[in-house]
Amino acid sequence: MQIIIPKSLAPKEITGDSIGEVITVSTMHQRKAEMGRQADAFIALPGGYGTFEELLEVITWFQLGIHTKPVGLVNVDGFYDSLLTFIDKAVDEGFVSSTARRIIVSAPTAPQLLQLLEEYVPKHDDFVSKMVWDDITDAATSEGDSC
Repeated sequence: MQIIIPKSLAPKEITGDSIGEVITVSTMHQRKAEMGRQADAFIALPGGYGTFEELLEVITWFQLGIHTKPVGLVNVDGFYDSLLTFIDKAVDEGFVSSTARRIIVSAPTAPQLLQLLEEYVPKHDDFVSKMVWDDITDAATSEGDSC
């Protein structure tokens, strides 16, 4: 297991002993690019703005064909119900395709979600452009340098 974290957040976010290797990076953009490269799947627990931002970015990367890794929500006590309803409305209004809606897998518990993610078969819309992770890394590094 690896923890990938910007150097500026490490002292605040990591207290005590950590499980696995801690990799520090310079920016949040670099963090997301590195997580994207190394992850087998993306799983979000209930969280705040940072969690939402990272979740939507990996969903967008899937939609663009940058990766085919499953994206899951541990929907503890219905935490993500409103978000999923909002996304369903975006499908109904034509802003999100029904294929893209299936990017997100959710379950109320981690074991249930892991089972669904193991069974997940990726499917993209036909118009998806194919990008490679190196393109994202280069963009993240450039953005990080200019911030």
